[in-house]
Parts: sequence; structure tokens; C-alpha cells
Amino acid sequence: MHITLESDYAVRIVHCLARKRERMDAKRIAEETGVTLRFSLKILRKLVTGGLVNSYKGTKGGYELARDPGEISLCDVIEMVEGPYSLARCLSETDYHCNRNVEACGACKFQQVYAEISETVREKLSAVKFSNT
Repeated sequence: MHITLESDYAVRIVHCLARKRERMDAKRIAEETGVTLRFSLKILRKLVTGGLVNSYKGTKGGYELARDPGEISLCDVIEMVEGPYSLARCLSETDYHCNRNVEACGACKFQQVYAEISETVREKLSAVKFSNT
């Protein structure tokens, strides 16, 4: 299992802003992170909408973190792009219908294990703050 390229890039962008601790324009962010300008702008829009990054217009415009880096976790950034993390679709998709024969096997024996693993991963990701990177 891998995080998506978009999540990886979002982490790079937030890390860049956390390291610099100054307002940066999208072009400079793209250059410093190795993310194309177009993709950087798409990700920055999501981060702004989610409240992790502030956007400023004008000649002195640009982007900066909306919160202290110590208040932003790896989990915050990944879930901002991907949505809530879960190992299995049955834990996160509200319209997901399991195709297991529930009458034959009863409740899914694996769902609780998947839920526990998902929570462990979320806890680990939440423990990593951008002030520590």
C-alpha cells in the first residue's frame, strides 16, 4: 500500500512552508519541492480550503502555514488530500456493500482487525509534527 503522489507532494509542500516559516509564492514552492507549478496550485487550493495554509493575493501575496508547524501532523496533511485514512473500504465508504456471504460466515471477522490497524496508522501519522521535520 502506498500513499498517493498527491499526498506525497502535499507533505513536501507543507514541509517546505514549515522549514521556511515565511510567505512563499507558488512558483518558489514548486521549485523548492520539485512539484510542478500546476500540481502545486491544485494541492495548495486543497490545503487552503482545509485551513492548513493561508493564501494572500497581490504583489506581496503567496502562501504560508495557517498554524504553527507543531500543530500540524502528517495525518492532517494526508487526510486533507485523501480523506480519512482506513485500511479497508468497508471502514470508510458509506455506500460500500460487502460482497461476503454474511449469512454463511456471520459478521466479517476481519473488519475489527482492519479498524485496529487503521487506528494505529492514524496514531503514528498524528504523532509526526512538522516542527520535528
